[in-house]
Amino acid sequence: MANKRDYYDVLGVPRTATKEEIKKAYRRLARQYHPDVSTEDGADEKFKEISEAYEVLSDETKRTAYDRFGHAGVRGAGAGFDPFAGFGTMSDFFEEFFGGFGGASRRRRRGPRRGADLRYDLTIDFEEAVFGTEKEIELVRPEICPDCNGTGAEPGTHPETCPECRGTGEVRRVQQSILGQYVNVTTCPRCNGEGEIVATPCRTCYGQKQVQQQRTLKVKIPAGIRSEQQIRYTGEGAPGSYGGPPGNLYVFINVRRHPLFERRDDDILLDLEINVAQAALGDEVIIPTVYGEEKLKIPPGTQSGTVFRVRGRGVPHRNGHGAGDQLVITQVKVPTELTARQRELFEEMAGTLGKEVIPQREKGFLHELREALGDMFGRP
Repeated sequence: MANKRDYYDVLGVPRTATKEEIKKAYRRLARQYHPDVSTEDGADEKFKEISEAYEVLSDETKRTAYDRFGHAGVRGAGAGFDPFAGFGTMSDFFEEFFGGFGGASRRRRRGPRRGADLRYDLTIDFEEAVFGTEKEIELVRPEICPDCNGTGAEPGTHPETCPECRGTGEVRRVQQSILGQYVNVTTCPRCNGEGEIVATPCRTCYGQKQVQQQRTLKVKIPAGIRSEQQIRYTGEGAPGSYGGPPGNLYVFINVRRHPLFERRDDDILLDLEINVAQAALGDEVIIPTVYGEEKLKIPPGTQSGTVFRVRGRGVPHRNGHGAGDQLVITQVKVPTELTARQRELFEEMAGTLGKEVIPQREKGFLHELREALGDMFGRP
């Protein structure tokens, strides 16, 4: 007996533990070391040791003898101990400790099931995203079969109770383990858990209860929407089953690139080329915006990278109040081919400007422009 561990140590309880504390400790350890569940080495022997300790300490007479005489007072304990006593059947034991075993679960009941959500990808123009629009989309989605009304059975017939599971959707099989019998509960393979079978399938849906139908839906695009944003249409997804609600339709937006404009938040960017004369002398030019043409005054001495702000000509704010601005970024274009007269004029001007070369600072204007735009609108 010298090699036997103290029963209180086995269960991890003090010698003053109540009967309920002993039972609670046993259940916790049984969950951990049951050989049909645990993958630990020696789980079988560990479980036997735990069961033997519980047999003695859960019985008042045996516990008293053990407390007075130790293992000698309960010689032979564990030889005929049933670890499932008090649980009815082994399946009750597993239900109590593990919530089901070997795929077992409590009997399922068919209830309302929500339909699947659907996705539709919609591409719109830049201006449509700015101002909003309404589109008609056509999508193919599942609908409840109009002929069988979702039963899957040919009109005039009805689904029958599955003879294998008798309508429960589950098959229970008694299996043998080293500790006795237990009940393994699995989904019925004949009815796939539905609890019923269709002897005469509907000729329209072939027993699937749903058919694919094309639908036309009007989609309202709000002003200011961006690429990768989505619009939810509640109840426009796949139909539910057993009285469940339909799913939702999610329209994912993709905005086409514009040949002239680029969007940053609610502002619109426009690159504008001007010639050296316009940059040096100033000018008034006509520029495009999403709202139409606008006049823009170029002051004398304008440099490449100068940003002009045209107020209120950006994207309408989503809150319905005001709009962003249009930012016009100038680029001074140097001609690569000159007429004789142009060359003469440039040479005359060059004689007045001198030949002094001024080295660039460490960061040129393009770098500073990117930094400024990044600070104003966030990094792309």
